[in-house]
Amino acid sequence: MRIRWSNIVLFFGYLFLYLPLFLVVIYSFNESRFISIWSGFSLKWYKALVSNPIILRATFTSLKVASITATISIVLGTIAAIVITRFRRFRGKTAFVGAITAPLVMPEVVMGLSLLMLFIGMEKFFEWPTGRGSTSVIIAHITLTLSYVTMLVQARLQDFDRSLEEAALDLGASPTKVFFVITLPIIFPAIVSGWLLAFALSLDDVVIASFVAGPGATTLPMVVFSSLRFGISPEINALAAILIAVLTVGVVITAILLYRKKNTTNNLY
Repeated sequence: MRIRWSNIVLFFGYLFLYLPLFLVVIYSFNESRFISIWSGFSLKWYKALVSNPIILRATFTSLKVASITATISIVLGTIAAIVITRFRRFRGKTAFVGAITAPLVMPEVVMGLSLLMLFIGMEKFFEWPTGRGSTSVIIAHITLTLSYVTMLVQARLQDFDRSLEEAALDLGASPTKVFFVITLPIIFPAIVSGWLLAFALSLDDVVIASFVAGPGATTLPMVVFSSLRFGISPEINALAAILIAVLTVGVVITAILLYRKKNTTNNLY
């Protein structure tokens, strides 16, 4: 049986991506504090993680910021995608599209610095947001993730069969009902993908958050990055293993639900 080069490349590609994650999970059960030396199986780093208030507080902050960011991003991104796709010509459309897509190519250092100056000016003249806490981080992350969500939903809308909406309108349905009954279920997989992508981008960001976060809004990536000066703690491995497990379960459940929804939609049509 001949082995194709594409399969070999695919195997090493997956190995390159997932082997480090597998090693992180394995060494989270290491007895030794040194991650390069295996001295036996132990759960003590998971117990130490539960009793570490700094990491737990940062994890809660990151999850809260990422959830709010992803939810607001899919609402604004869906609206922006509909405007770009359905309204072919309007005054200022080029500037609108440019503003939406700018974060895709803008360096995060530039975005972080510009948003920091913006928040300082807003706090000076409007006294909001005060202290640059979680609110400023959420606004900054929405600015970052909005363009990604818009591109995903826009791509789905461009392949959308408008005849389904026109048929519903001809049968007497209102535009609002057409959107929630016809349009939204069809583009729902793109919306879910956009939510997951926005959640991952917000949860992973460290550059922009370092500029706009105050003392009371330290995110998990900032804690991990600051701890690298003293070496990687096995508690970080335990936390990473938990996050990998939770995110894997979430992605698998989402994939199953989307697969079932796709089959249901195909059966209807």
